[in-house]
Amino acid sequence: MQQDYNNTINLPKTEFPMRAGLPKREPGFLEQWEQEDLYHELMKKNEGKPLFVLHDGPPYANGNLHMGHALNKILKDFIVRSRNMMGYCAPYVPGWDTHGLPIERQAIKAYGMDRDKVSTAEFRSKCEEFAHKHVDTQRTQFKRLGVVGDWERPYLTLTHDFEATQIEIFGEMAKKGYIYKGMKPVYWCPHDETALAEAEIEYQDEPCSSIYVKFHVTDDKGGKIAAITGSLDHVYFVIWTTTTWTLPGNLAISVNPAYEYDLVKVPSGEVYVLAKELVNAVMQAAKIDTWEVLGTLFGSDLELMRTKHPIMDRESVVICGDHVTLDAGTGCVHTAPGFGADDFIVCQKYDIPIIVPVDGKGMTTEDAGKYAGMYYEKSTPVILEDLKSCGALLAIEEIVHSYPHCWRCKNPIIFRTTEQWFCSVDALKDEAVKACGDIQWLPKWGQERMTSMIQERSDWCISRQRVWGVPIPIFTCKKCGKPLVNEQTIQIVADLFREKGSNAWFDLSAEEILPADIKCECGCSAFEKETDTMDVWFDSGSSWRAVIANREQQPIPVDVYLEGNDQYRGWFQSSMLTSIATQGKAPYKTVITHGMIVDEERQKMSKSLGNGIAPDDILNQYGADVMRLWVASSDYRQDMRISKDMLKHLSQNYLKIRNTARYILGNLFDFDPKTDMVCYADMPELDRWALMKLNDLVEKVREGYDTYEFHTVFHAIHNFCVVDMSNFYLDVIKDRLYCDDTTGLSRRSAQSAMYQILSALVRMLSPILCFTADEIWKAMPHVAVDDVRNVAYNDMPAADEALSLSAEEREKWSKLTAFRDDVNKALEGARAAKTIGKPLEACVTVYADDAAAAFLNSCGQDLADLCIVSELEVLSGAGEGMDSEYFPGLTIAVSRAAGEKCLRCWKQSKSVGMDAKHSGLCARCAQVVG
Repeated sequence: MQQDYNNTINLPKTEFPMRAGLPKREPGFLEQWEQEDLYHELMKKNEGKPLFVLHDGPPYANGNLHMGHALNKILKDFIVRSRNMMGYCAPYVPGWDTHGLPIERQAIKAYGMDRDKVSTAEFRSKCEEFAHKHVDTQRTQFKRLGVVGDWERPYLTLTHDFEATQIEIFGEMAKKGYIYKGMKPVYWCPHDETALAEAEIEYQDEPCSSIYVKFHVTDDKGGKIAAITGSLDHVYFVIWTTTTWTLPGNLAISVNPAYEYDLVKVPSGEVYVLAKELVNAVMQAAKIDTWEVLGTLFGSDLELMRTKHPIMDRESVVICGDHVTLDAGTGCVHTAPGFGADDFIVCQKYDIPIIVPVDGKGMTTEDAGKYAGMYYEKSTPVILEDLKSCGALLAIEEIVHSYPHCWRCKNPIIFRTTEQWFCSVDALKDEAVKACGDIQWLPKWGQERMTSMIQERSDWCISRQRVWGVPIPIFTCKKCGKPLVNEQTIQIVADLFREKGSNAWFDLSAEEILPADIKCECGCSAFEKETDTMDVWFDSGSSWRAVIANREQQPIPVDVYLEGNDQYRGWFQSSMLTSIATQGKAPYKTVITHGMIVDEERQKMSKSLGNGIAPDDILNQYGADVMRLWVASSDYRQDMRISKDMLKHLSQNYLKIRNTARYILGNLFDFDPKTDMVCYADMPELDRWALMKLNDLVEKVREGYDTYEFHTVFHAIHNFCVVDMSNFYLDVIKDRLYCDDTTGLSRRSAQSAMYQILSALVRMLSPILCFTADEIWKAMPHVAVDDVRNVAYNDMPAADEALSLSAEEREKWSKLTAFRDDVNKALEGARAAKTIGKPLEACVTVYADDAAAAFLNSCGQDLADLCIVSELEVLSGAGEGMDSEYFPGLTIAVSRAAGEKCLRCWKQSKSVGMDAKHSGLCARCAQVVG
């Protein structure tokens, strides 16, 4: 009967599970972290170290998280966790945007409120209640992702201290003359009845009617046209527009003074004034095949000519403007100062009065004449019919154009000239652009995008016709109408808000807020409060002072702002403008942006397309660590793809990393690093090679964390686990671990190397796989310097020059690993040919030239063990076998190994049977068993 030697083999032993079960296990870790107060303990641990601050851009507290939220917060967590392990104290204060239209709209829906019927106080109370509720919801969801931070002390833009600071920033900007009230065309959302900033606009393609409309010339300023055409009876300026509903607002026709304008006679006898370069395109649109150019005038010659409006009882004057281009249309631009920025500006030069024939709800007013009382879009077909009836419609084409929409309600917006409060961006542009040059932008093209957006933007419309927000702290004299805003009034309002919050503005009268001795320059002491609230971008744009400088007492600029690439026109810019305006410098040193989330076909994810994936779905199926691995697996600076197949593949990658750690843990079951560690100098060369590969990995990983390139961190670690460890090192040392003397040098050396590898690996993984890393950390043995409570409390490993190998040694091991790959291919061929069953049944004979043979025979390694075969011999000279892929002229032959199979290590050996006591064992195993 054969003797059973299983109990003499050092088989792996571990309670660390092969299957992670992350959806069920992760909440337990969160509970532990809460109990040990992980964040504050981390801050205590790092107290006194250099400060590193990532300032959180606040999401809206108006619903459940989507994948964009998850991507953003996980990326921030990578930075916070890694910096806290790399010699810094890196606090993280999460925040929420809690005012504005997004909250209003969702609160109205949630509570079934009619905004026109509830009091301002009740409406604001419900909005605040809604915001707090969703802060709590999102906080729980963010924590479930493993994001570490000061969750019990987040910043909210509705808190009294935040609102007071915002008022003080506004006051400083007003004092410097940056704040003014003016009549200008602004983006206006009729659905939400409020002005919008550029940052609140998105463009969508939509169909529309492109029309060419004739305006009959009634006065050509001294016969300039009549001298060419003979009379003005059939002479028309032709305008082009894609917004038919704006025609009732037309007061002028703009031409470029430098352009040439042809007088084009068509077969009907009519003569059209058109820009020379656009004649062919207009004729094609009007389906006119033949025409005659009677003469040409410059745009400057046409100035102040008069035309008759085709559907309104008034004239339309011809004016000159440099904004007229030849990109499309006729070169004669429909000009409605109530509906366009360029129109407004050019009409001001000519003292043309402003007409705004659409009100805040999108309804046409009496200024629209017979079209009054209609929703602006519904006036379009009526106006078109009238243009056809009066013969003024030259041509119509159905096209698709890019049109601005409200990014909140997704409805089309209009340009509408109204009186609003503005921040003068022109006064800040040069300083802001200069500041951009001192900031690190990741990606680098961020600088160009930011500077171009600052340079091109118009003044910032900061007033909103809403009640859920921070009021604009300005009083208006009831007698003369002059605004009252100075250091005294600003401080009064700021102190009031700091004590009672911004609700006080709506609860108290101007007389109750202002001291009795405050008077207007005209002597009047009666004032009205401003009714508009501030743009929410002003709220979040004040966070650098409200949170970082005031609450946290941290220096400005902070180290990092990180948000989606839509924030160049949003939070990055509003923060920059308020900071430049008040302290003359940018609020951040580095700006990092991530892309948007798309599906596998790079289509934008949305519910309507059916390609959306909710964070909860991933958490319930795979767990947070797989979601975090998804974030780390791709270059976040581009749009991030996600799909069920990708997640499935990533879960397999996760298991490869997990099971590498599990295998090492299983082989450390009897290893105590405090007593069993083998010093580096005594280690076999293969173990030193493994530590060299680890050292290379550490260097690459630290560089990845330093430069925020988390995808290089993940791919380097994954490659190390799969290629260097599982496929090579751990495979080769398995015999040593299982079958060599339990406490002998060879086994203890392998364990020492594995321990160092695991200790470094788990710390490098910790910022990304925070749950799994902590699970491994708690399962592994430790040395005295380790903080065993949580892996996050320990330092990231640093590269050690002493663990590096020389160039010659690296070259040698590169050749040996290539040689092993060759042998493995030869073994596969032998197994396919049924020459052998398993590799340990093989005898490998290598035929090589003198140089290659000398290298292999003098490499200092047991090549049979390296290739996991029972015998391997290297001979000089030629021989039959498989040709090497790496060594020219080298061939590899495989035959069955001589001797018997050892019952313990399964190697084929001639020494099996030589030991009388253990006749079924090879000499090595017989000696170990004793």
